[in-house]
Amino acid sequence: MSEGQPALDFMRLRTAAFALSALLIVVSIGAFALRGLNLGLDYTGGTLLEVGFGAPVALDEVRGTLAEVGFPRASAVHFGSEQEVLIRLPSADSASAVQRIVDGLAARNAAGVTLRRTELVGPQMGEEMASQGVLAVLTSFLVVMLYVSMRFQWKLSVGAVAALVHDVVITLGAFALFGWEIDLAVLAAFLALIGYSINDTIVVFDRIRENARKMRRTDMSSLANASLNQTLGRTLMTSGVTLLSVIALLIFGGETLRGFSLALTIGIVIGTYSSIYVATALALRVGLERTDLMLPAPEQGEAQETP
Repeated sequence: MSEGQPALDFMRLRTAAFALSALLIVVSIGAFALRGLNLGLDYTGGTLLEVGFGAPVALDEVRGTLAEVGFPRASAVHFGSEQEVLIRLPSADSASAVQRIVDGLAARNAAGVTLRRTELVGPQMGEEMASQGVLAVLTSFLVVMLYVSMRFQWKLSVGAVAALVHDVVITLGAFALFGWEIDLAVLAAFLALIGYSINDTIVVFDRIRENARKMRRTDMSSLANASLNQTLGRTLMTSGVTLLSVIALLIFGGETLRGFSLALTIGIVIGTYSSIYVATALALRVGLERTDLMLPAPEQGEAQETP
């Protein structure tokens, strides 16, 4: 390890890291079982109304009006400010039903009511989009496993895919635990997270393979530590800059980008952790050896390269 480089013993904490990851996954699975995922209209079907009021309005008042006009199961949340309300109906109702809601709200608010936008998604389309979203995530896992197996070795592909599953499950668990809505933008964030996480993991694996040919007398745990320390600066710089950008979206991007930026914020933190303590540590746990990373020796009689 070169002078001035950090010498952190990451692998010393891998057992504790496995325990932490297992705890987070158990909590995530518990959140799925007890609370479920709050799927948006993109996946469940229904009607979405964005309504603007001339003055701040209480949500209890809006919900009461919705019940009076025949929609007791509708939900209402503030959208950006107390003068903007997002109303979700569990079914794709007709334009006349939407107009009835707007008229009911206008009759009880002297400051005026404006319908900003309306989205209608049928239940069949919602189910199709949900199945396609799951298929997209599973396909990405398969492609990553094949890519890492061909470029490196199957033991590394186990660590890489386990890290991706770890990141997605924990991030989804946070959405289930806190009841955050999952829509198409959140799905896009998960696919971006998979690409981001595997990129960081590939950088570490490249360095491990390179050091396996240079540090021939070093055991695999020390070799992994050296590789992680050598890539630590790049990892922190990349993750830090990306995280700052995503946090800016979270703060200033408004409600439309909130789910997207929340998924990426959690995913970047978890993904940086998993590239060290899941992908690399698990590869060592399943028996990664130096010989797995060495190029095959040339066959006898094969022409030697000229200098």
